[in-house]
Amino acid sequence: MSLTFGAIMHSAGIDPAEAHVLRHAYVREHIDSGLQGIHADSTDTEILKYTSQQSAKPRVFPIVPPRIWLIFIREGGDRARLWSVLENNGETSNDGKLRTFDVAPSGQLADLRNRLVIGWRSPRAWRINATTAAAYPVVEIADAEPIPFPGFDQLVLDYARLQAVMREHRYASWRTALASVAGVYLITDTRDGRQYVGKADGAESIRQRWNVYATNGHGGNVELRNVSPASFRFSLLRVFDPATPTREIDAAESHFKVALDTRRHGLNGN
Repeated sequence: MSLTFGAIMHSAGIDPAEAHVLRHAYVREHIDSGLQGIHADSTDTEILKYTSQQSAKPRVFPIVPPRIWLIFIREGGDRARLWSVLENNGETSNDGKLRTFDVAPSGQLADLRNRLVIGWRSPRAWRINATTAAAYPVVEIADAEPIPFPGFDQLVLDYARLQAVMREHRYASWRTALASVAGVYLITDTRDGRQYVGKADGAESIRQRWNVYATNGHGGNVELRNVSPASFRFSLLRVFDPATPTREIDAAESHFKVALDTRRHGLNGN
């Protein structure tokens, strides 16, 4: 059985009944409306603006469009490549001819942007219900472009990025780097500024330790179990060779807990 777009949507938690799918074509200007179109060199900002403006005619665009918009770019007559998933926050203007919507990128399917290609079975249609698109075949998922590791001193990850680093092929060099060191790390809850100092030592690398956080959000730490990881930011305070004696890493961890006062004013319980 071939992979369908419906399976992709399901994996991302997208309900086809609450979404629709748009396929943009490269047109510099629309003859009927005079509106500026998009082209191969259009920026994401330009494509987002283009998508936010839709016809006020009910037969062209739904009176009440769904919350999730899945946006593709046409490739030939029967292929469409994923550009982004947008969340519709409602109509902001309507002059009787043109409606403008407040649409913003969603994190859903972010790892498949510009990589996922589906077979477009309705060559004349530019907008279809996601329930229809669910049956469309996935014809390609291109390899992601590798992202260079920025270095231990420059590494700052929000929680969504941490999860991506731990699972996506394009971050393979990051995982290799993080697997090569032990160390002391910092988790900051960006909602209130509280911080947690932790360590990876002995047989456990930073990669192994952070992978636990990416999996369950709290890493087994009692102090973090009741805190949502969605606002966590991860960084490294100091890295060590894995052969470094545990006592040296313990001492460094203790130092940073004192220096950052994370026992009294942060998330460290000891």
